Amino acid sequence: MSVYLLPSEPLFPPAGEAEDDGLLAIGGDFSVDRLLNAYASGIFPWFIHNSDIYWFSPDPRLILFPGKLKISRSLDRIVRSGKFDIRFDHDFEAVIRNCARMKRSHEPDTWISEEFIQGYTKLHQKGFAHSVESYFHGELVGGLYGVSLGKAFFGESMFFSMPDASKVALAHLTEWLMKWDFSFIDCQADTDHFRRLGAELTDREKYLRMLIQAIKHPTRKGSWMLDA
Repeated sequence: MSVYLLPSEPLFPPAGEAEDDGLLAIGGDFSVDRLLNAYASGIFPWFIHNSDIYWFSPDPRLILFPGKLKISRSLDRIVRSGKFDIRFDHDFEAVIRNCARMKRSHEPDTWISEEFIQGYTKLHQKGFAHSVESYFHGELVGGLYGVSLGKAFFGESMFFSMPDASKVALAHLTEWLMKWDFSFIDCQADTDHFRRLGAELTDREKYLRMLIQAIKHPTRKGSWMLDA
Protein backbone atom coordinates (compact mmCIF):
# COMPACT_ATOMS: atom_id res chain seq x y z
CA MET A 1 0.00 0.00 0.00
CA SER A 2 1.11 3.57 -0.64
CA VAL A 3 0.30 7.03 0.67
CA TYR A 4 -1.20 9.09 -2.14
CA LEU A 5 -0.43 12.70 -3.02
CA LEU A 6 -3.77 14.30 -3.80
CA PRO A 7 -4.40 16.12 -7.09
CA SER A 8 -5.91 19.60 -7.35
CA GLU A 9 -9.31 18.05 -8.09
CA PRO A 10 -11.31 17.02 -4.97
CA LEU A 11 -10.66 13.30 -5.55
CA PHE A 12 -9.47 10.48 -3.26
CA PRO A 13 -8.14 6.95 -3.71
CA PRO A 14 -10.30 4.14 -2.29
CA ALA A 15 -10.42 4.18 1.53
CA GLY A 16 -9.45 0.51 1.62
CA GLU A 17 -5.98 1.35 0.30
CA ALA A 18 -4.97 3.17 3.50
CA GLU A 19 -1.81 2.22 5.38
CA ASP A 20 -1.99 0.06 8.51
CA ASP A 21 -2.14 3.20 10.66
CA GLY A 22 -5.03 4.53 8.57
CA LEU A 23 -3.06 7.14 6.63
CA LEU A 24 -4.34 7.25 3.04
CA ALA A 25 -3.31 10.52 1.40
CA ILE A 26 -1.49 13.81 1.82
CA GLY A 27 -2.24 17.21 0.34
CA GLY A 28 -5.38 18.82 -0.98
CA ASP A 29 -7.33 21.53 0.75
CA PHE A 30 -10.39 22.18 2.92
CA SER A 31 -12.78 23.09 0.13
CA VAL A 32 -16.40 22.13 0.72
CA ASP A 33 -16.37 19.71 -2.23
CA ARG A 34 -13.23 17.95 -1.01
CA LEU A 35 -14.49 17.60 2.56
CA LEU A 36 -17.86 16.26 1.45
CA ASN A 37 -16.22 13.81 -0.93
CA ALA A 38 -13.90 12.67 1.86
CA TYR A 39 -16.66 11.95 4.37
CA ALA A 40 -18.83 10.25 1.76
CA SER A 41 -15.84 7.99 1.00
CA GLY A 42 -15.04 7.08 4.62
CA ILE A 43 -12.06 9.47 4.86
CA PHE A 44 -11.34 12.42 7.14
CA PRO A 45 -8.50 14.93 7.70
CA TRP A 46 -6.67 14.50 10.98
CA PHE A 47 -3.80 16.95 11.09
CA ILE A 48 -1.53 19.26 9.11
CA HIS A 49 2.24 18.73 8.89
CA ASN A 50 4.56 21.02 6.92
CA SER A 51 1.48 22.71 5.42
CA ASP A 52 0.18 19.36 4.09
CA ILE A 53 -3.16 17.90 5.18
CA TYR A 54 -3.07 14.23 6.24
CA TRP A 55 -6.17 12.18 5.37
CA PHE A 56 -7.10 8.97 7.20
CA SER A 57 -9.39 5.97 6.99
CA PRO A 58 -8.58 3.80 10.04
CA ASP A 59 -9.29 0.11 10.36
CA PRO A 60 -11.07 -0.68 12.62
CA ARG A 61 -13.37 2.32 13.01
CA LEU A 62 -15.04 3.42 16.25
CA ILE A 63 -18.82 3.72 15.83
CA LEU A 64 -21.51 4.84 18.27
CA PHE A 65 -25.06 3.80 17.48
CA PRO A 66 -27.34 6.54 18.86
CA GLY A 67 -29.50 4.12 20.82
CA LYS A 68 -26.49 2.54 22.53
CA LEU A 69 -25.08 5.57 24.34
CA LYS A 70 -24.13 4.58 27.88
CA ILE A 71 -24.51 7.23 30.56
CA SER A 72 -24.26 6.86 34.30
CA ARG A 73 -27.20 7.45 36.62
CA SER A 74 -25.62 10.64 37.88
CA LEU A 75 -25.14 11.97 34.35
CA ASP A 76 -28.68 10.97 33.44
CA ARG A 77 -29.93 13.05 36.36
CA ILE A 78 -27.93 16.04 35.11
CA VAL A 79 -29.33 15.60 31.59
CA ARG A 80 -32.90 15.49 32.89
CA SER A 81 -32.39 18.31 35.39
CA GLY A 82 -31.97 20.94 32.71
CA LYS A 83 -28.82 22.24 34.38
CA PHE A 84 -27.42 23.12 30.97
CA ASP A 85 -29.23 25.02 28.26
CA ILE A 86 -28.63 22.97 25.10
CA ARG A 87 -28.68 24.58 21.67
CA PHE A 88 -27.88 23.36 18.18
CA ASP A 89 -25.97 25.46 15.62
CA HIS A 90 -26.20 28.58 17.76
CA ASP A 91 -22.47 29.44 17.63
CA PHE A 92 -20.59 26.90 15.53
CA GLU A 93 -17.37 28.88 15.28
CA ALA A 94 -17.16 29.37 19.05
CA VAL A 95 -17.45 25.60 19.51
CA ILE A 96 -14.72 24.69 17.04
CA ARG A 97 -12.39 27.36 18.44
CA ASN A 98 -12.95 26.08 21.97
CA CYS A 99 -12.23 22.56 20.73
CA ALA A 100 -8.97 23.86 19.25
CA ARG A 101 -7.96 25.32 22.63
CA MET A 102 -8.86 22.19 24.60
CA LYS A 103 -5.84 20.51 26.21
CA ARG A 104 -5.85 16.73 25.83
CA SER A 105 -3.51 14.43 27.74
CA HIS A 106 -2.96 12.06 24.79
CA GLU A 107 -2.18 14.82 22.28
CA PRO A 108 0.80 17.21 22.51
CA ASP A 109 -0.93 19.84 20.38
CA THR A 110 -4.23 20.50 18.66
CA TRP A 111 -4.85 19.31 15.10
CA ILE A 112 -7.53 22.00 14.69
CA SER A 113 -5.56 24.70 12.93
CA GLU A 114 -6.93 27.93 11.50
CA GLU A 115 -7.22 26.12 8.14
CA PHE A 116 -9.43 23.49 9.81
CA ILE A 117 -11.56 26.17 11.42
CA GLN A 118 -12.09 28.07 8.18
CA GLY A 119 -12.84 24.91 6.20
CA TYR A 120 -15.39 23.52 8.65
CA THR A 121 -16.99 26.92 9.17
CA LYS A 122 -17.63 27.06 5.42
CA LEU A 123 -19.05 23.54 5.62
CA HIS A 124 -21.33 24.75 8.42
CA GLN A 125 -22.44 27.74 6.37
CA LYS A 126 -23.37 25.32 3.57
CA GLY A 127 -25.53 23.35 6.03
CA PHE A 128 -23.40 20.20 6.41
CA ALA A 129 -21.47 20.81 9.65
CA HIS A 130 -23.25 21.25 12.98
CA SER A 131 -22.58 22.10 16.59
CA VAL A 132 -24.30 21.13 19.82
CA GLU A 133 -23.68 23.55 22.68
CA SER A 134 -24.09 23.50 26.46
CA TYR A 135 -24.69 26.86 28.14
CA PHE A 136 -24.68 27.59 31.87
CA HIS A 137 -26.22 30.91 32.88
CA GLY A 138 -25.74 32.11 29.31
CA GLU A 139 -22.07 31.12 29.06
CA LEU A 140 -20.85 28.49 26.58
CA VAL A 141 -19.27 25.78 28.75
CA GLY A 142 -19.17 22.72 26.51
CA GLY A 143 -20.14 21.24 23.20
CA LEU A 144 -19.21 19.28 20.10
CA TYR A 145 -19.23 19.61 16.35
CA GLY A 146 -19.35 17.28 13.38
CA VAL A 147 -20.51 16.68 9.84
CA SER A 148 -23.82 15.24 8.68
CA LEU A 149 -24.44 13.35 5.44
CA GLY A 150 -27.55 11.28 4.85
CA LYS A 151 -28.19 9.24 8.01
CA ALA A 152 -24.57 9.43 9.22
CA PHE A 153 -23.07 11.92 11.69
CA PHE A 154 -19.28 12.23 11.74
CA GLY A 155 -18.15 13.46 15.15
CA GLU A 156 -15.10 15.70 15.00
CA SER A 157 -14.29 17.08 18.45
CA MET A 158 -15.69 18.00 21.88
CA PHE A 159 -14.75 20.47 24.60
CA PHE A 160 -15.84 21.40 28.11
CA SER A 161 -15.01 24.00 30.73
CA MET A 162 -17.49 22.57 33.24
CA PRO A 163 -17.75 18.90 34.21
CA ASP A 164 -20.22 16.88 32.12
CA ALA A 165 -21.05 19.77 29.77
CA SER A 166 -19.83 17.97 26.63
CA LYS A 167 -21.38 14.65 27.67
CA VAL A 168 -24.75 16.31 28.14
CA ALA A 169 -24.42 17.83 24.66
CA LEU A 170 -23.67 14.35 23.28
CA ALA A 171 -26.67 12.88 25.09
CA HIS A 172 -28.97 15.45 23.49
CA LEU A 173 -27.39 14.86 20.09
CA THR A 174 -27.99 11.12 20.28
CA GLU A 175 -31.58 11.73 21.36
CA TRP A 176 -32.29 13.84 18.28
CA LEU A 177 -30.38 11.53 15.96
CA MET A 178 -32.58 8.68 17.16
CA LYS A 179 -35.69 10.77 16.44
CA TRP A 180 -34.35 11.49 12.97
CA ASP A 181 -33.51 7.80 12.42
CA PHE A 182 -29.76 8.30 11.95
CA SER A 183 -27.75 5.11 11.47
CA PHE A 184 -24.59 5.90 13.44
CA ILE A 185 -22.14 8.43 14.82
CA ASP A 186 -18.65 7.97 13.41
CA CYS A 187 -16.21 8.52 16.30
CA GLN A 188 -13.30 7.91 13.89
CA ALA A 189 -10.30 6.95 16.07
CA ASP A 190 -10.41 4.46 18.92
CA THR A 191 -10.51 6.09 22.38
CA ASP A 192 -11.25 4.72 25.84
CA HIS A 193 -13.54 7.69 26.48
CA PHE A 194 -15.94 6.81 23.69
CA ARG A 195 -15.73 3.10 24.39
CA ARG A 196 -16.97 3.81 27.91
CA LEU A 197 -19.85 5.75 26.35
CA GLY A 198 -20.87 2.71 24.31
CA ALA A 199 -18.97 3.09 21.05
CA GLU A 200 -17.75 -0.10 19.41
CA LEU A 201 -15.08 -1.03 16.92
CA THR A 202 -16.18 -1.97 13.41
CA ASP A 203 -13.86 -3.18 10.68
CA ARG A 204 -13.43 -0.78 7.79
CA GLU A 205 -15.10 -2.99 5.19
CA LYS A 206 -18.27 -3.24 7.27
CA TYR A 207 -18.11 0.48 8.08
CA LEU A 208 -17.91 1.39 4.40
CA ARG A 209 -20.94 -0.79 3.66
CA MET A 210 -22.86 0.96 6.43
CA LEU A 211 -21.74 4.33 5.10
CA ILE A 212 -22.93 3.56 1.56
CA GLN A 213 -26.39 2.76 2.89
CA ALA A 214 -26.48 5.79 5.22
CA ILE A 215 -25.65 8.37 2.56
CA LYS A 216 -28.32 7.06 0.19
CA HIS A 217 -30.79 9.01 2.34
CA PRO A 218 -31.38 12.75 1.96
CA THR A 219 -29.12 14.93 4.08
CA ARG A 220 -30.74 17.01 6.84
CA LYS A 221 -29.08 20.07 5.37
CA GLY A 222 -29.24 23.55 6.83
CA SER A 223 -29.37 24.88 10.36
CA TRP A 224 -30.32 22.50 13.16
CA MET A 225 -31.03 25.54 15.34
CA LEU A 226 -33.53 24.15 17.81
CA ASP A 227 -33.77 24.20 21.57
CA ALA A 228 -33.16 20.77 23.03
